[in-house]
Order: sequence, then C-alpha cells, then structure tokens
Amino acid sequence: VPNLRFKEFQGEWKRTIFKNVITLQRGSSPRPIIEYVTTSDDGVNWIKIGDMPHFGRIVTSTEEKITKEGAKKSRQVNKGDLILSNSMSYGLPYIMGIDGYIHDGWFVLKNFENTFDKDYLCNLLISSAIQNQYKRLAAGGVVQNISSDLVNSVSVSIPTMMEQKKISSLLNLIDERIATQNKIIEDLKKLKSAIIEKHYCKVEKQIACVGDLGEPFSVGNLAKDDLTETGIPCVIYGELFTTYGETISQIESHTYKTEGIILSKKGDLLFPSSTTVDAMSLIAPSVINMDGVILGGDMFGIHISPNFNAQYLSYYFNHIAKRQLAKFAKGSTIIHLHYADIEKAKLLLPSLEEQNRMAKCLVTLDDKIKKERTFFDLLNSQKAYLLCHMFI
Repeated sequence: VPNLRFKEFQGEWKRTIFKNVITLQRGSSPRPIIEYVTTSDDGVNWIKIGDMPHFGRIVTSTEEKITKEGAKKSRQVNKGDLILSNSMSYGLPYIMGIDGYIHDGWFVLKNFENTFDKDYLCNLLISSAIQNQYKRLAAGGVVQNISSDLVNSVSVSIPTMMEQKKISSLLNLIDERIATQNKIIEDLKKLKSAIIEKHYCKVEKQIACVGDLGEPFSVGNLAKDDLTETGIPCVIYGELFTTYGETISQIESHTYKTEGIILSKKGDLLFPSSTTVDAMSLIAPSVINMDGVILGGDMFGIHISPNFNAQYLSYYFNHIAKRQLAKFAKGSTIIHLHYADIEKAKLLLPSLEEQNRMAKCLVTLDDKIKKERTFFDLLNSQKAYLLCHMFI
C-alpha cells in the first residue's frame, strides 16, 4: 500500500507488469520526413514533442502537418487517445485533444480502460514509482530513450477504480490550480510590460548618452580554485544573468579568499559581455543592490550617477532599448558587446523624478510577481510530494 492513502480505502494493491494490462503501439515516420511536410489545408496533424502544452496534458494543436500520403506510413491517433514520449523528454504522457499522426518517438497506449482510469494512469506514469524504474532498467548511464520492451517490463500497482478516481480527482484539482497560478504570473508580466510601454509613450523625454549614465568598469574572471567557504561574498556571471532585469539582493554562498579587484556599489548596473544566444540577451542588465560584493565573470558594469535611477534604467534597457542597442553587438557564434560599443549610443530618458516614480511602481509589481512565483513553486512541490507518496 502507498504511504499516503484516503482513509476509506483498505487492502493491498494488485501488482503486475505493464505488458499484462496495457497494449503499446509505436508510432512511425515517413522518410525523409521533409518530403511529406505540407502547408496544404488537406494535410493532417503531425505531432511532435514541441507541440506539447507547458501546463496540463491535453494536446490541442500542432505546428506542422504531413500529406495524406505520408500519413499512410505513420500511425494515427485520435482525440482521447493517450500517448507516451519515448525519446528526448521520455516517459511523459499526454491526452490527444485532436486527431493526428505520431512518429517513432511516441507510443500510443491502448486497451487499458478496464484496468485504469485515464487521469490516474497519466499521474502514475509521471510518478517516481514509474520514472525510477525507467532509469534502473535502462542499459547504460544516461537514459536517452525508452524501448517498448523496457516499458512493458515495468511493474505497476493497481488500486480499485474507485480509489483511482479519488486520487486523480485530487491531483487534477492541484493541476488546475497550478495552471491558474501560472496564468496569474503571466498576466502580471503582461501588465508590467503594458505599464512600461504606456508610461514611455506619454512621458516627456530628454536625450542622454550611455556615457552620461555614470562611471564604467570592467569585470575580470574569478578562478574557481580561489572560491572558499570563508571570505567576501561574490557573484559570478552565470548566476547574475539567469533572470534578466531583476534586482540582485541575495548572493549565492560563493566567497573569494582575496578582496579581488572589483567590488560592487549599491545601484551598479551590470551587463553580460558575451553570449551564444542572441544579441538581444546582451542588452538585459541587472541591478545589484549591495555594496562590497566581489564581481566576476564575462560582464561589464556602470556605477550609475545620482542623476539617474539605476532600477529604472534596468527596466528601460530590458523593455525599451533592447533592439536599439543590440545592433552594436558583434560576432556570430559567440556574440560580444562591450561598453565602448555603446558608450555614445543615444537614449531618450524622462526626468529623474519620473524615473523614481516609475521604478517604485515597477519594483512593487516585481515583488508581487516573485510572491506569486513562490506560491507556484510551492504548488509544484506539493504535487511532486503526492506523486511520490500516493503511488507504489
């Protein structure tokens, strides 16, 4: 029996292997697939992992379609069918909300209705009880895909249909709340962007250059061998630019055994100097809100003058000036941007009074978004806990 169970249910769960209670059918792909992809209206849905929803498990659309001739060499799935990924993000179940065709990176699950409630089965498949078996049974180290033989050999525990429905009802409610919480966060982010755009369109602006904002400084790389448990707190490039545009007021536990060269000042604006993504990500500075923290990594900064609000400038660069300044970036595979490249770039900025007012508004909104994210993470943790303890 599982560690967590509704009190009205008793007795041991039935134990068997996947093959005895579910039929697996593997998808197939016409080759070369490029010859069968079509934009024609009479094409049929071609289902890929990129089409899967970020939240929930219902597949509602596909980016690509294939010809009816290509469909003859693939496997059809219908609305309501349960599919299971077997490569890349393997072992993830989804329910078809549309008709379509699957390639060999998918299984479709059949003949389980007399044994499993569909929603219960979806949760069982993502539980640690099943996922850990995939990792244990797979040959080799890192699991890249799961074969039909591996899935068929997995052990499953089966409660009564009534108990299954009670479990899936609880987990579905949590899933709905997670989806709602995600929408709350996305709507707040849209509100933030709309406030910035409306503010910037209406406010009076004056011309300033990047060079007018304050004193620039360069940041050198820190040697990992010099990181220690005692010393001055430091922040390195990879940690600083994981969430662009946010105020950095909490530092990871890295410390440096010497005082180094560059220490932060409250209100410093820090830019990444290189990226392998795109130039837009370079124009995404963060504000550091602490004095005396060692800075290290591939970045440069500006000690912002009292004539400007550093927090406002971070929002300005992240939402208004990105495209304008991205054109100064250089390179192809690795893209670089340095202070000298943008020093003379012209900016249109409101008065300091207006910068202070808008920064205060946006910081308040960011705080709200962070609180909602914390609750979102808590909901996901609760779901993960139940998946771990309500299944065996």
